[in-house]
Amino acid sequence: MAVQYFQPEIWSARLLSSLKKATVYGGVCTREYEGDIRDSGDTVRITSISRPTIGTYTKGSTTVTPEQLTDAQRSLLINQVKYFAFEVDDVDYRQVADGGALMNEAAAEAAYGLADTADQYIAGLYGDVTNTISTVSITSATLAVDGIADLMVKLDEANVPKAGRYVIVPPWYHGLLVQSDILAPVDASGSSETLRNGLVGRLFGFDVLVSNNVPVITGDDYAVQAGVPGAIAFAAQIVKVEAYRPDDSFSDALKGLHVYGAKVIRPDAAAVMTASKT
Repeated sequence: MAVQYFQPEIWSARLLSSLKKATVYGGVCTREYEGDIRDSGDTVRITSISRPTIGTYTKGSTTVTPEQLTDAQRSLLINQVKYFAFEVDDVDYRQVADGGALMNEAAAEAAYGLADTADQYIAGLYGDVTNTISTVSITSATLAVDGIADLMVKLDEANVPKAGRYVIVPPWYHGLLVQSDILAPVDASGSSETLRNGLVGRLFGFDVLVSNNVPVITGDDYAVQAGVPGAIAFAAQIVKVEAYRPDDSFSDALKGLHVYGAKVIRPDAAAVMTASKT
């Protein structure tokens, strides 16, 4: 990569695309507010409207009067600021067949690191979810399946829509689900939609995703989260990408700034089960 030919807009878009592909928790959030971000410290206003009352209509006798709906506003603060900075020595650059590919690979690794950090932040918001299931011992395939069924019931009781439901489990939990032979693998799920990152199958109407970022509450207890995309809002941008030649070395360097924020905006549209390995 020659610094004089560097185009920050292209690199920002490329990095943001890589970020989206690498996230699991970020992939199940609503991201419709992302275009409102310009820099860290920005506040995104999220407005919701009340549900209209449903009435019974009788021909000739019912007077239909429009209901005045109320609105509520929440604030999504863009308060997370992360960066990367790396350099590729001129010698290394020239010793490979395609030095540009080397920079691209390094940038992709940086994007993965940023995505992993953001995913951990989103995963940590589980404490704001209102539907909870206390500690359940998940020590067999049968118990693992039962745990997913319990989350399904919890969401059903909260009138959470069935469309777009997901559940995120740690690898050890996924291993138990595989042993049950009831988990429909991705290639047999029958879905033609773009696959979510981390998707390993479907069960009881859930997209089942696996992630190493499932929070450890304490010891062997994990926060297994289920819900729909509207439960959590996530907004992120690569606001700065700069290429430069460091003064103290012969190399091309690249640095970037990633800003983001996340918030549980519908606490009743998700559920969290404390799943214990023991």
